[in-house]
Amino acid sequence: MAKDKFHGAVRRALEKENWQITHDPFPFDYGGVNFQIDIGAEQVLGAERAGEKIAVEIKSFLNPLPFTQGAVQAYQLQIIVYNPEQERIEEWNP
Repeated sequence: MAKDKFHGAVRRALEKENWQITHDPFPFDYGGVNFQIDIGAEQVLGAERAGEKIAVEIKSFLNPLPFTQGAVQAYQLQIIVYNPEQERIEEWNP
């Protein structure tokens, strides 16, 4: 499976935010169908709390497309905005 142009930048940005990459790619099975999400990661928040886990599918949206905005709203997707040049997370949209 081909990786997005910014795959490496997103991975490094997550690592800078103290996310531990657990899978690259992250394979899973749903309803008997095998899928792969670009990156699986977890972040340990403290000795008393369980770690958070995320699965990140990397997509580049170079133009503000109505389709993209509609899909984000319809499927209630959470968005991470990153700066590919600085390899840094700019915004989390939980």
